[in-house]
Amino acid sequence: MPRQVGRWGLSPFSAYSMPNTSIVTERTIMKKLLVFAALSLLCMLGCGDSLAEELRDGDIIFQTSRSELSIPIQKATHSPYSHMGIVFVRDGSPYVYEAIKTVQYTPFRKWAGRGEGGHYVAKRLREADRILTSQAVKKLRQAAANFQGKPYDSYFEWSDKRMYCSELVGKIYDRGLGIRIGRLQKVRDLDLSDPIVKAKIKERYGNKVPLDETVISPGEMFSSDLLVTVIQK
Repeated sequence: MPRQVGRWGLSPFSAYSMPNTSIVTERTIMKKLLVFAALSLLCMLGCGDSLAEELRDGDIIFQTSRSELSIPIQKATHSPYSHMGIVFVRDGSPYVYEAIKTVQYTPFRKWAGRGEGGHYVAKRLREADRILTSQAVKKLRQAAANFQGKPYDSYFEWSDKRMYCSELVGKIYDRGLGIRIGRLQKVRDLDLSDPIVKAKIKERYGNKVPLDETVISPGEMFSSDLLVTVIQK
């Protein structure tokens, strides 16, 4: 089809000057999607901020980790929560003090992101407003400092040479404030019947399973009557 040429060149009604409606429609849809994505991101960040602001010194936080020990721990303790830590606020932001490779402070967002599906539950002492005074929090911090940098204990021994997650939190509260959260058990009290648990025990201990070793599990601490749930995500 020949081009229509007017006084000033191409006719404004020629095929070359007519807008491509499909391109315009695609651009409009793309803009709307970008706006929606931006608003969704802002909403998620805002919700995360509000939840983080609710965390206090001394809160105990639980998650389902994605480590190789997570499923054996869940099966042996009959609890979905295989990892935990204690919250301390530093420079206005919440951190989780935890035992992973070493005992260390982890920014709350980073810690929460490591859990299965980003899910976590934060609990607090039932009488926190009365018990967790500024002096009490100071004692918790002092107790926590004694474990800083300790290596992770994948053998779950009840000693201070190495630490696992629930042992760390339990000892901080016990030694800092004389409060024992959760029931102490022996290894023999756990459910060792599952094949996955048996395989992990065999890998760790061979034929010398320390059945009388004292342990404290995330599940036992999660179920403690001394705690109430303050955040669940």
